Amino acid sequence: MATWTFDPTHSSASFSAKHLMITTVRGSFKKVTGSIEYDPANPTATTVIAEIDAASIDTGLTDRDNHLRSPDFLDALTFPLLTFKSKNIQHTTDTTAKITGDLTIRGMTREVVLDAELLGIQTDPFAGSQKAGFVAETKINREDWGLVWNVALEAGGVLVGKEIKITLDVEAVKVAEAVPA
Repeated sequence: MATWTFDPTHSSASFSAKHLMITTVRGSFKKVTGSIEYDPANPTATTVIAEIDAASIDTGLTDRDNHLRSPDFLDALTFPLLTFKSKNIQHTTDTTAKITGDLTIRGMTREVVLDAELLGIQTDPFAGSQKAGFVAETKINREDWGLVWNVALEAGGVLVGKEIKITLDVEAVKVAEAVPA
């Protein structure tokens, strides 16, 4: 079983949501950590853990970011981490899988399925370590996690859409295995 850890300088989590029901707002989280336990002889035994620093949210607009950190949304002071822990992996091809796991936001845990893809494995020419690239995506209804703040629009509809698309872009570094003495 090999352990791979997320390279925080080359990994990110991004999201998008409808605004005013007519456009899409995108943002990301700048601090993402995690690990992958992978056994090539038994790929279904793979486990994935990801942690996202809620306060690291960045949409490019300070006032909006502060609102998203507030109790109206993520409540980052009370719930500093968003987490994902895999429970089951179903490989769909040699490089794709459906990863079922628990997503926790604001202390509420719900099961989600990530559509994941292994983008490749390379040796880093500077560090000499093996690195693997992955992308994983899902869509959630934010209200399932208690993210219900909204404003009704005069012409109908709401300010913030319920559906949130989440994408994880991960570069993972293979941890050197300890050599028995």
